[in-house]
Amino acid sequence: MSTIRRTTGETDVRVTVNLDGTGQCSAATGIPFLDHMLHQIASHGLFDLEVEATGDLEIDDHHTNEDVGITLGQALHKALGDRKGIVRFGHFFAPLDEALIQVALDFSGRPHLSYGLEIPTQRVGTYDTQLVREFFVAVVNHSQMTLHVRQLDGINSHHIIEATFKAFARSLRMAVEVDPRRASTIPSSKGVL
Repeated sequence: MSTIRRTTGETDVRVTVNLDGTGQCSAATGIPFLDHMLHQIASHGLFDLEVEATGDLEIDDHHTNEDVGITLGQALHKALGDRKGIVRFGHFFAPLDEALIQVALDFSGRPHLSYGLEIPTQRVGTYDTQLVREFFVAVVNHSQMTLHVRQLDGINSHHIIEATFKAFARSLRMAVEVDPRRASTIPSSKGVL
């Protein structure tokens, strides 16, 4: 479990994550669609997640969205510690009606995002769909994971994005679970991540 607070001239964000949770979520970012996606991460990852954010939403959602991603990434990084005993890799295919998304990730210590979503509309409700990529860039860079996101099908923007967050959550869940055969060793042939 870890808590990170990040305060800038644009935002004030606090994230608490419990990787051994039950899927409980409290999200209040001022961006309703982002809150909905954070609930997907908690519910399908079986993490307990608390996110509180205030930001310069009078300008737009960009700073708050990005800083929530940064802070969540930092909280994941801290909660994983030296990453001893975890599976490390995770992958999942998530269908949501006509949408089908594949996510694969690796807590490698090497941040990289390969992003293959083609979201057909500029907005879902009031949420700018360009911010999906920005959220994942922030999480990846600050959790030090490699993340690949592929869209195999989908024409509805809401379905594509929600399936992505569900696949991400299930991949996270797989990667951070304890591997009983690895005991307390670091999951790398180099002995360090």
